[in-house]
Amino acid sequence: MKKLFLTIAAAMMTLGAMACTNFLVGRLASNNGQTMITYAADSYSLYGFLRYQPAADHQPGEMRKVYDWDTNKFLGEIPEVAHTYSVIGNMNEKQLTIGETTYGGRLELMDTTGVMDYGSLIYIALERCANAREAILCIADLAGKYGYYSEGESFSIADPKEVWIMELIGKGPDKKGIVWVATRIPDDCISAHANQARITTLPLKKAKAMKGNKQIMTNMVDGQEWWWSKDVIEVAREKGYFSGNDADFSFCDAYAPLDLTGAYACEGRVWSFMRKYDESYDQYLPYVMHQNNDHMPLFTKPNRKLAAADLREAMRDMYEGTPLDIQQQEGAGIWHSKLRYGGLVFTLDSTEYCYPRPTATQQSVWSFLSEMHADKDFGTFWFGVDDAATNVYIPFFSCANKVPYCMQQGNGDLLKYSHTSAFWAFNTVANYAYTKYERMLPEIRFRQAEWEKRFDEDLPLLENKIGKMSVELRNDYLSQYSCTQADAVVADWHELFGFLMVKYLDGVEKKQDEQGKFLRTPEGESTSPNRLKPNEEYLRSIAPAVAH
Repeated sequence: MKKLFLTIAAAMMTLGAMACTNFLVGRLASNNGQTMITYAADSYSLYGFLRYQPAADHQPGEMRKVYDWDTNKFLGEIPEVAHTYSVIGNMNEKQLTIGETTYGGRLELMDTTGVMDYGSLIYIALERCANAREAILCIADLAGKYGYYSEGESFSIADPKEVWIMELIGKGPDKKGIVWVATRIPDDCISAHANQARITTLPLKKAKAMKGNKQIMTNMVDGQEWWWSKDVIEVAREKGYFSGNDADFSFCDAYAPLDLTGAYACEGRVWSFMRKYDESYDQYLPYVMHQNNDHMPLFTKPNRKLAAADLREAMRDMYEGTPLDIQQQEGAGIWHSKLRYGGLVFTLDSTEYCYPRPTATQQSVWSFLSEMHADKDFGTFWFGVDDAATNVYIPFFSCANKVPYCMQQGNGDLLKYSHTSAFWAFNTVANYAYTKYERMLPEIRFRQAEWEKRFDEDLPLLENKIGKMSVELRNDYLSQYSCTQADAVVADWHELFGFLMVKYLDGVEKKQDEQGKFLRTPEGESTSPNRLKPNEEYLRSIAPAVAH
């Protein structure tokens, strides 16, 4: 087997900073002119449900309570605005979508007195903003007024026309607000981030203050637009993170210096996605292995236009066919599972080691793919719970007015199993599959592909059906479609678990005919099952111990 883990020298990142992945696609890099972003919310302590917040009008003086998204800790209150938009998942009725990955960075810059955590910034911006530019300004304003409670974050912020990356971090407990930089991804390009800050140098030459806000600098270089906080370099100097010429300042190097886990467990996911559409990224494998600090380009023009199906598959990436392939390395066990006990990092004889961390991971709570359409007044929000490798992405819509019971908050939780919960249905199948991953995964993927192919075929038919409907009737129709499909998928996944349980009971494999039915004897009993034989490499590893 190839070497799976690398030794870790120096400091380790926090576990939370090795979670979540975002992929971004500009409108001219997609097959139908849609902008797209993805997001996986990865955590061992969160529960998978689909958030829905209806539009609302608010009275003067009305306050909004703010709770930390990760822990539900009460942080404070802020004034409401007159009107807030409806939000399903991470997409609002205007098709604005926001995702994130935590990079951590300089942890001493956290402000525990801040009122705004990263999750609240996302959902408040979605409720208040109609497009990506408004959202960036809203996030900067909220964090500046009320203080920023969380670690360093990278945000994907997109609307039907534009896709932006915004990276930010606090100024420390002695100074309220954030330092940040945002750049618009060129329309014909793709990008990604995965728990490591990625923006390097800024186009300082001929930069000017934003009209109406002198605390924000702007510039346009080769068609790429940039915004950043005026004090982003000043704070880095004050804190001792940077001492060179302004022109050499790099945001990620100053505020989130790369370590091995940042490269191997985080940038590796970016590399694996980007190399599929630009072969030149193969040269950055030494960077991913933390052998140099030659940063990968932030974005690239792909070798073909991407469809939603491409991004669904990207969210299921496990480094297949690369030296980091999680299923082909030490720790994968008899049946090449991607599950690793004890976390990504372990210590042995005072040396710390790190496994590769794929995009598709068992601790995913939920993930999405958003498609934002400039030629429509609603977007498509593909949503799935649990591990993307074994889930189904179900299409919801930005005009939704309800979510299915199987995905509602309160239908079970992380400590309460629910037979009607999508989260538990998918976890039941996935966790059983981890025990014989090589055998069960193809069967799950087959059924997964059948559902998503059906959805892809349904979408243009739905558009024809809703063409002459009123907005209200259309919203009802699309919402009911999504709920019906979600319920059907969950029912199918319960059936799938029963099928897998029967087929692989007690470590053997029941035989099937060409139609997939289990074979029976003429008397109606089960035929003799196949005894699953471990791979030769495993047998050689245990042979000396069992020899007589």
